[in-house]
Amino acid sequence: MNEELILVDIYDNEIGTASKAAAHSQPLLHRAFSIFLYDDREKSARLLMQKRALSKYHSPGLWANTCCSHPRLGEDLFDNAARRLMEELRISSPPPLLEIDAFVYYHQFHTDLYEYEFDHVLVGRYSGSYQVNPAEAAEACWVAEDILAKDLLDNPKVYAPWFLIAAPLVLQWLKRQ
Repeated sequence: MNEELILVDIYDNEIGTASKAAAHSQPLLHRAFSIFLYDDREKSARLLMQKRALSKYHSPGLWANTCCSHPRLGEDLFDNAARRLMEELRISSPPPLLEIDAFVYYHQFHTDLYEYEFDHVLVGRYSGSYQVNPAEAAEACWVAEDILAKDLLDNPKVYAPWFLIAAPLVLQWLKRQ
């Protein structure tokens, strides 16, 4: 956990950097992104989701979006997103991504572990293959949007905290498409 994260203000203006450990232990607002790949070739769109690896330092074993991470200093957000799709799910030819929204969220996991992020929500149409990197995810699968919408209400505890904010934004966006 020694990579440098980009610290931002509430308007997503860069104000400095901090180690990943410092940003998550103090907490410090930093830039992040959440990617949602979807396949809308059928009547109901499907979203590619991952169950976080049990070895993750926070939210292990919880379901989340296709991929999420922190952009690197000096690296384009979309280039970083493509790199992370390759690292997490071995998607070597990612689709073009579109930023549909952004939000700030804060969550305290325990005494010295926080998430305080300015999260960019990225979507992309994709129907190709993937291969789970076990260091990142325990599993991945496609989930129909109507099933996900119902499960978010019925079983919120099985989802990562940021996903409970980001997923409804994506589901609403998909309905407008």
